[in-house]
Amino acid sequence: MSTWTPTSWKTKPITQDVRYEVPTEVDEVVAELGKLPPLVTSWEVERLRELLADAQQGRRFLLQGGDCAESLSDCRSDIITNRQKIMLQMSLVLIHGGHRPVIRVGRIAGQYAKPRSKPTETRGGVELPSYFGDLVNRPEFTPEARRADPRLMLACYHHAAMTLNFVRSLSDGGFADVHHPEYWDLSFFQQAAVPGELREEYEQTTRKLSEALRFMEALGERNVADLSRVDFYTSHEGLNLHYESAQTRQVPWRSGWYDLTTHLPWIGERTRALDGAHVEFFRGIRNPVGVKLGPSVSPDDAVRLAEQLNPENEPGKLVLITRMGAQKVAAALPPVVEAMRRAGRLVLWVCDPMHGNTVSTSSGIKTRNFDDVLREVEQSFEVHEKLGTHLGGVHFELTGEDVTECMGGAVGITERDLERNYSTLCDPRLNYRQALEMSFHIARRMSRLPRPTQP
Repeated sequence: MSTWTPTSWKTKPITQDVRYEVPTEVDEVVAELGKLPPLVTSWEVERLRELLADAQQGRRFLLQGGDCAESLSDCRSDIITNRQKIMLQMSLVLIHGGHRPVIRVGRIAGQYAKPRSKPTETRGGVELPSYFGDLVNRPEFTPEARRADPRLMLACYHHAAMTLNFVRSLSDGGFADVHHPEYWDLSFFQQAAVPGELREEYEQTTRKLSEALRFMEALGERNVADLSRVDFYTSHEGLNLHYESAQTRQVPWRSGWYDLTTHLPWIGERTRALDGAHVEFFRGIRNPVGVKLGPSVSPDDAVRLAEQLNPENEPGKLVLITRMGAQKVAAALPPVVEAMRRAGRLVLWVCDPMHGNTVSTSSGIKTRNFDDVLREVEQSFEVHEKLGTHLGGVHFELTGEDVTECMGGAVGITERDLERNYSTLCDPRLNYRQALEMSFHIARRMSRLPRPTQP
């Protein structure tokens, strides 16, 4: 295998390439980014690898979630707080039901780039470049907005830094309200569509969780935030390799290179070519790396990806995020899992039940159905149980806001409701109530798993 450097990816074919008009402007921005402080630290990256290695053994569970595409305009305290709130609440439900620690990883402070199925889009006979996220261009349909602007990489870096600063402040200060489930907005469980037996189970879980947290507070004579505090990690799709490589560096007293834009970058379904630039870049960094795998992936290619991205077969290094779709997961997932097991590869299996279940309504609105999303998660649990492996996490596009982008759930969103508050820049997200309901369903399923050994 050829010698790796942070820029060796430039020798490989690249998909989802950004077409900048003036290359020298890109070079200037990359040089400036390289001088700025890192957004995360190497010791945080190494700690996450340890936690993911535990999750590979079924001793922890990964909850990864957040916006499909962050916007610079969303760098606001209320939006960030609501994102953190739903992730924290979901994790508490999963801890209670799954009887194992939960690793919280947000799609945050860097999810500014999005792959697109077509490089251009046409409206009213006018063709312009597609919107590739605020890291590349802007969503307004004008020639100026859709021009790829390298200076946006600097703007995103600064907004990511501000976001991370606030996230860390929230984590250090604690969320008093999220540790008291009796204050959560659970009114949607009273909908007629929720069976009485299931409603009672939700209420019982909430009561038990409240009692357990109050007991911890009384026992320790401290706020439960101090007793249950865990670190929060960031992730994003490493789509724009100019941005990623600019913040990739060596650090004192450690060997290897670290991509310090985020803790956990991932490679998308469209950019996982074995001979491509993205696999070339991410094979050389110390970070744990995720890879999205759709139903078209061959078992042999999945194994070769694992060999390239984790040649030493180190625990905690590789996260395989399957996004098969509810209709295909039962047939498509087992051959990939079996091939990986035969090859003896150490991986963390995570289910992304969102991307394989995207549909368009009769009026052309992209949406997802809550039942399809849940069914893919449940079927993924079943596949791994039958094959003797662990489903070690879930990956959701979600928001803490009251949007109407996905149909179904106890809130009963229908196709007619979608336009009421459909605000996503790209893909439909679970709203606050749907995300919390989903966590109760997953916790219920996890409660049937064997109790893990201690990490």
